[in-house]
This record gives sequence, C-alpha cells and structure tokens, in this order.
Amino acid sequence: MTAEEIDAANLGAAPKLNDRVTLAAYDPRWPRVFEREADRIGSALEDLRHTIEHVGSTSVPGLTAKPVIDILLTVPDPGAESAYVPALEAVGYTLAIREPDWYEHRVLRRQDLAPGASSANLHVFPYDCPETARMLLFRDWLRAHDEDRDLYARTKTELAAAEWEYLQNYADAKTGVVEGILRRAGSAAAPSDTP
Repeated sequence: MTAEEIDAANLGAAPKLNDRVTLAAYDPRWPRVFEREADRIGSALEDLRHTIEHVGSTSVPGLTAKPVIDILLTVPDPGAESAYVPALEAVGYTLAIREPDWYEHRVLRRQDLAPGASSANLHVFPYDCPETARMLLFRDWLRAHDEDRDLYARTKTELAAAEWEYLQNYADAKTGVVEGILRRAGSAAAPSDTP
C-alpha cells in the first residue's frame, strides 16, 4: 500500500513506525489471550450471527511474531457498523481502519492485553469472503508444515531487521513469500483429477 492508501484507510492519522519491527519468540500464552478476547467479543455480539477465529502469526505454534493477537471476525455485513461496533467499543475495542473497497474490511484494536500480548487487531469481514478463506488456509498450512513455517519465520526475521515507515510496509514486503506458501497450500488442497 502507498502512504496515501494507508492514510485513507486509517481513521485519524496512520501511526508511523519509522523503526524496526520487534518480533518475539512464540509465547504459549497467546492462545489463552485469544480465548479470553474471543469470549469478550462473543458475549458482546451474542445477538449477531458471527464467527471468531485466531489468525496471524500468534495462532501458529512455534512461529515468531509481534505480540499482537490477530482475530478474524465474520459478520453478515461489515459495512453495517452500527450492528457491531458500539458493542465492541463497550468492551474496549476502537475502530481504527475502514476499507470499504476491500470486502468492507474493518479493523478494531484493543490495547494492554498483558500478560503475553500488547494488543489485538480484530479484522472484520463478511461471511464467505475470499480473504477469510485465504487467512485460514495460510494459518492451517503453517500449523501442519514446518518447512513453510520456518521459511516464513526466516523471512519475517530478515525483514524485521530493516526500518519501515509504516508497519503495513513490513507486511507488504512479506507478500511474495506468503503468496508462494498459499500456492503450495492451494495446490495441496485442490482435488486431484486422477482416480
């Protein structure tokens, strides 16, 4: 994404990193932090049909990551913010990113999740969205394939050593490796034409 695209998606000024990315060794507390947040989100949205999944690097045992819990929330219509944003704000989440041209993607953030994690990014997408399938395929593949998990960890570590204006620039720099892993995962998941 360009700086202009990053600014346009963020509500308020886009936070600049202007530094290296700090990665941490896998922390076994991360799944527990996710479960606590999933319970909080689920209780807040009990009257809205939804699903909640742990995604991102903290969802893959053994993978180095930023200590930020990525959560995938699917709802019927992310553009209908009044159906879920006020309830999530009531439990400590703040709407930070709005990308209506990309599957109506929204990101809400919650800070201070210690012990174990500094914050959470709650990604909101509609049901049956290609991006949600992609996120889950990537997570599940890395959980089951050590060689690609290790490749991804090496890539992240190498890129984290550079200085980035925005955290999004670091995320974008991983795209080639991520797409290669997803191609392997998609090929393995595709039904075979041979009997």
